[in-house]
This record gives sequence, C-alpha cells and structure tokens, in this order.
Amino acid sequence: MKHLITALALMMATPAMAADKMTLLLDWFINPDHGPIIIAQENGYFADEGLEVEVVAPADPSAPPRLVAAGQADLAVSYQPQLHLQIHEGLPLKRVGTLVATPLNCLLVLKDGPIKQLSDLKGKKIGFSVAGVEEAVLQAMLGQHGVTTDDIEMINVNFSLSPSLMSGQVDAVIGAFRNFELNQMEIEGVEGRCFYIEEEGVPSYDELIYVANPELMDADMIARFLTATEKATQFIVNNPEKSWEIFAATSTELQDDLNAKAWVDTLPRFALRPAGFDAGRYARFEQFLLDSGMIPSLNPVAAIAIDVTAQ
Repeated sequence: MKHLITALALMMATPAMAADKMTLLLDWFINPDHGPIIIAQENGYFADEGLEVEVVAPADPSAPPRLVAAGQADLAVSYQPQLHLQIHEGLPLKRVGTLVATPLNCLLVLKDGPIKQLSDLKGKKIGFSVAGVEEAVLQAMLGQHGVTTDDIEMINVNFSLSPSLMSGQVDAVIGAFRNFELNQMEIEGVEGRCFYIEEEGVPSYDELIYVANPELMDADMIARFLTATEKATQFIVNNPEKSWEIFAATSTELQDDLNAKAWVDTLPRFALRPAGFDAGRYARFEQFLLDSGMIPSLNPVAAIAIDVTAQ
C-alpha cells in the first residue's frame, strides 16, 4: 500500500505533457464555413488530441497558402481549384484534408430578373471577384448553352457580389457562395437564384480544403487535427442547434440572421471524413483545367493530395 501511495503521488506530481502547438490560417474571417474548426476548439477535441491550435484569420485572403508554403504556418484553409493552379506555379503545397466537401460557388442571378436560363446571358454583364478559375467555370457553363465568354462582358466587382447584382450593375455574378449570398439577398428583400456549377458542366470538387507544405509538415500532428475536426463535424450533425449556440457564442459578430441562416445551409456540406479523399475527383478537375487552357500539363493526383493517415 505504501508503494502504491508513493507511485500515485509521483504520478500526480509529474507535469502533464505539453500540447503540440500548430498554427492554422483561415481563408477569410471566421464564418459558418469554419464550423468544425471552432467546435473542435470549443469542445476540447484539439486538446484531447494533444494539440494547441492557434486559429488565425488573414489580413490578406490570398496569403495563407503562400505563408504555409514558406513554412510560416502548419496549415491553411484554401480551395481545391486554387490548389491545382498554385502547384503548377511551383508552390510546395498538397491537400491534406477537407473542410467543405461540395462546391459552394454558383452563378447567381435575380430570381425575378430577365435571366431564366444560361443562354439568356448572351450580351450581358457578369460580375466576379477573383480572376482565374472563374473564367474556366463560366466557359464550361455557358458553352453548354451556346454562349461563349466572348459573348459576355466580365466586370470585376471586387467582393461586392450580391450588392452589384441587386443594384443592376451586372446581370449575374460568378463566385457567389450559395450558403451566403443567397441568404444575404433574401435578408435584403431581394430573392436570388443559383445556377449550380456542378449541374452545368463543371466537375464537382472540394470547396474548402486544408493545405500543407509536404516537405515541412508533421503528418502525425495533422492526422490528429483531422481526427479532432471529424469529431466536431459529428457533433455538429448530431446537435445542429446546440453546435450553433456554441459557435455563435464565440463572437458577437456571428450573432445575426445571415450567419444563422448560413449555418443551416452549410451544415450538410461539411466533410464527414476530413482525412479521406476521392482521387478521381482531383484527377477530373486537373483534366478540366487542362482542357480549359488554365494549366499547361497534367499533374498526377499524388502531386496534389495526400492521405496523412497513411504516412
């Protein structure tokens, strides 16, 4: 008994192992798209995996992948379409997990406006925020309806997608997120309508992914991060209202109608298996970009995505 008491005393006196620290750069300010990350933090799932995760919202949304490539952070939330292009640019990045497993992007028009079908966009103005992949997406969507990108005028509206549509500056916008801009317009009293890109000739893809520098990453640490976010996603699916309360309580800026509506619309799109991926999906999108003239050659899937749980 004396030895048992001594052993217990030693165990109690031994300091707990320090958690592994990692930095995650978001793609934008915190919003419902990041639900599993915030729930994993608030519910202690990261701590359960021996992780201390610093979540950072970027000042420049285009910077996180480049900062991760440069070794200045462990992970970044990014977009599958952009990852393909960045790898061809020479950035040392790979997809290591998925956050939102379906496209959110859509071509948005006014519900009661003159655009009833995509062929009606001939001779019209289409707003966009970020050049690049959006051009390939439009080319594929419009091409199925006898319209080319030469038949439209593309206007950079920065990030004022729904305002530019509601004000009549443009006839449609590409790059609008179906879980946000649609709700934003409804709240403003103007109903919108989405043409879903995956139903209009664009291969389906993972909207939001986690990217890491494969030469510098700690695969075990990332695998534990994904385990924690998987637990968080399961909690969200099982407890949608409770998880919203936890999420919204982290910031007064989240406590409004737009974020509440976006939460409901985003919930079914979270990746239930963040570590798992469909190799064919990445191969198809790489081929799509090649066919669209966006990239000069095909990269194998192994150069684009990795299963860290198998490392």
